[in-house]
Amino acid sequence: MTTTPSTPAVPRLRANMAGVPAYVAGKPAVARAGLEVFKLSSNENPFPPLPSVLTAIARAAATVNRYPDPTAGAMLAAVATRWGVGVEDLATATGSVRLLAQLAEITCAPGDEVVYAWRAFEAYPITAAIADATAVEVPLTADARHDLPAMLAAITERTRLVILCSPNNPTGPALRRGELERFLAAVPRDVLVVLDEAYREFVDDPEVPDGVELWREHPNLVVLRTFSKAYGLAGLRVGVALAHPEVASTLRRSATPFGVSAIAQAAVVASLQTAAEAELLERVATLVAERNRVVAGLREQGWDVPDAQGNFLWLPVGERAVELAGAFGAEGLAVRPFAGAGIRVTVAETAANDRLLRVAATLLAPGQRAAADVSS
Repeated sequence: MTTTPSTPAVPRLRANMAGVPAYVAGKPAVARAGLEVFKLSSNENPFPPLPSVLTAIARAAATVNRYPDPTAGAMLAAVATRWGVGVEDLATATGSVRLLAQLAEITCAPGDEVVYAWRAFEAYPITAAIADATAVEVPLTADARHDLPAMLAAITERTRLVILCSPNNPTGPALRRGELERFLAAVPRDVLVVLDEAYREFVDDPEVPDGVELWREHPNLVVLRTFSKAYGLAGLRVGVALAHPEVASTLRRSATPFGVSAIAQAAVVASLQTAAEAELLERVATLVAERNRVVAGLREQGWDVPDAQGNFLWLPVGERAVELAGAFGAEGLAVRPFAGAGIRVTVAETAANDRLLRVAATLLAPGQRAAADVSS
């Protein structure tokens, strides 16, 4: 085609891409003179990597002139041993969010439906939109939980993918055994259900089941886990999917070749060594104790905080979200506002959590303290 002055100057892109929402990452803390600042906006693990993991990373870094193992064989073997599953049931990618995108790609044609709770992880509507699927968002209950009966009712003949987030990011509650088992038993067998357990290691509610055990009973269930949170490898981007063989095989075939770096693979193997993982899980226990302390302190002040089962908590402050996030930021605490809905706060170092409680006590809306006093 001959180019003329009236010829469009940009390539033709898929029309649906104009409607893809942008992912909004948690902002870093802004430096304040004379004040230590803390980033509580991205659900990162505040602990540095273990020395043994850093050693493995350094060793792998010496070979970055070579491609990594495209099968991630040693890494997936370590994961399979840890979870008690077969290597053939696993697939890996650069974070569980990439695996989620692949699941949409291998299940959805244009116009098919993806059902998920809302508000949940921001990547879900992005994933559906890029796949040119129709996003079906089912509102959370008043206590910030998945409304599983409503999600079940939302499934139609066009539904190809259902996403469950447990614990739910950003609101905190996790799905309990009875409700989840009833839901999985009722979903049509040809609909793939994804259980996103990015924060599973932080759960302390005994009624919350382990997705690996549920997977054994449901051939249309995929479990997603990540090494970004509890294992503190967010910067290396490693996610793992546990799926039944046909789905797992398709995920592996649709993966980006050499996607997970040799450094990331080595770091995961080192993290799953018995002594290293025990130390990492001690850190998780510390963060869980801090989370419970902060949640109790905020509720005592008068804040409405839903059940928190991840390494974060949710303040459902509605229209005050951006205003209050700015107030926390002015005190050196970068939190994650969701305009018109609430604020997600990552559980971090003790000093950060102490300051959060002090600052939060000064930001209560009129009547909150009175209500808290009456209830106590």
